[in-house]
Amino acid sequence: MLAVLVAAVIPRAVAEDFHATVQVERQSGKRATSSANVVVWLTPLDAKVEVAPLKNVRLLQKDKRFSPHLLVVTSGTQVEFPNLDPFFHNVFSIYNGKRFDLGLYEAGSSRSVLFDRPGVSFIFCNIHPEMSGLVVVLNTPYYAVSGAKGEIAIRNVPPGRYRLNYWYERSSTDELNKVAREISIPQQHEGGTVQIPEVLPENVPHKNKYGKDYDPNQPYKE
Repeated sequence: MLAVLVAAVIPRAVAEDFHATVQVERQSGKRATSSANVVVWLTPLDAKVEVAPLKNVRLLQKDKRFSPHLLVVTSGTQVEFPNLDPFFHNVFSIYNGKRFDLGLYEAGSSRSVLFDRPGVSFIFCNIHPEMSGLVVVLNTPYYAVSGAKGEIAIRNVPPGRYRLNYWYERSSTDELNKVAREISIPQQHEGGTVQIPEVLPENVPHKNKYGKDYDPNQPYKE
């Protein structure tokens, strides 16, 4: 008697791409000319997900600017801050998120920071008040940043329940919490269009690392 064992093949759940669109609205109620730089992420609710730190991440100092202005990384990522200008910089962050002060360092040199927990860090230079940047640290691998038209695509999201969150530099925590919600993949894989209200003013003066106004006659400024 020949016994034949047949193994049943159970198809695995297939990951999908999550698509959505955001629209930034001015305080006047009019749509902004660009809906770029809105951070969108999905946090799994049914199971823990392994989050690996990113590698070879750099936030450049060039032409008295941070490039890119907005950087999104996963928790545990080491970010390098190379000085590509022909003069000194002093990168620091004293607000929410990761607090650090890299001190004064010269052209061609570099310092680094380990962003070891989720949060938003506002980055400045203690010499040049016009310089500002942002590092958003997430505890999930499922995220994306909108382009000028507000389009979002988060790749390869496994099926399950997720918390959908948004972050925008010139919105507020209260307003962003209003549009956050729970979704399911794949049953609700299309995110639709979400209005992101712009409620904070642009180019608000900030203090230096000592909590004081910038001195226009300080040394090292080029």
